[in-house]
Order: sequence, then structure tokens, then C-alpha cells
Amino acid sequence: MKRAGLLLMLLLAACSGGTKQADKAQPPQDLEKAAIERGLIRNPADTDIAGLYARDTDRICIVPDEQLGYRIGAFVDYGDRITCSGSGRASRVGESLHVELGEDGSCSFDAKYDGDKIAFPGALPDGCNRYCAKRASYAGLEVVRLSESAAEASAMRDANGRRLCGGG
Repeated sequence: MKRAGLLLMLLLAACSGGTKQADKAQPPQDLEKAAIERGLIRNPADTDIAGLYARDTDRICIVPDEQLGYRIGAFVDYGDRITCSGSGRASRVGESLHVELGEDGSCSFDAKYDGDKIAFPGALPDGCNRYCAKRASYAGLEVVRLSESAAEASAMRDANGRRLCGGG
């Protein structure tokens, strides 16, 4: 009986303590942060926004501009003259891309930017409607980077041949 009691006390002592802090599981790391550290995805903080972005017939161009910071142009084409076409300026703060189409600020909103993709919000100010024909809309526009070349971006044209990020 004494042996059983002694054995039980030894077992309890072995189970109860002695664990080191290093043995405890570490909290899981943010997957995006881990992927950035390993070079699997681009770090948005280290990425210039200038370039050409597209998905199907939707296009966005962004080029540096000494006076505005960046010029932006956005073109959506659903066919049958159901399009949106506008240009303005853009600025970036972290993973947010502030877009202002036109001169009066009535089409001003924040889009998401992750280093390779731009996503416009699903609801936009009413002032953005004037850049669209028929039932087209910029709402929910999502494009991925095709090129980091400012020259390619400045050459982008809408359906009427107008360069949205360049002169002429």
C-alpha cells in the first residue's frame, strides 16, 4: 500500500510541473505575414502602385505625376457601349488607395490595394455614375497587375481612343 501511494505521488509529481516556457506552443503567425517573410507574396508596403492592371476587359492605369502624386485612369467595357471611362488622381496610404476621378471630387473613394490587386468598393458615390454609360458601373471593379511599366500604363486607351493616364 505504501508503494502504491509512493508510486501515485511520483506520477503526480511527474505530470504537474517542470514544463519550460520554450516547450509551450507559440501562437499561430498571421499567414499573410509569413508568406511575405518567405517571399511567396509581394509586400504591399514595398510596392509602387504605378503600372497597368486588368481583368477581362476592365483596365486601370496608374502613372507617377509630379504635381498630383499619381494619375489614375479606369475603364470598364461590358460591350454594346456599356462602359465606364474616367481619369483623375490617386494616392496611397498603406493598403488603401484613395481615388478621385474628375476635378470636382464627386467621385472620390478608397479602394483596397494588396501590392498586386486593386479592388474598388461595392458602393460608390453617385458622382461616379457620370463616367458610366447605360447600366455600367465601377462598383466592385477588381483588377490585377499586368505590368509595372509607367510607359505601358500611360499608353492605355478607352473605347474612344482617349489615353486615360497620358497626354493626348
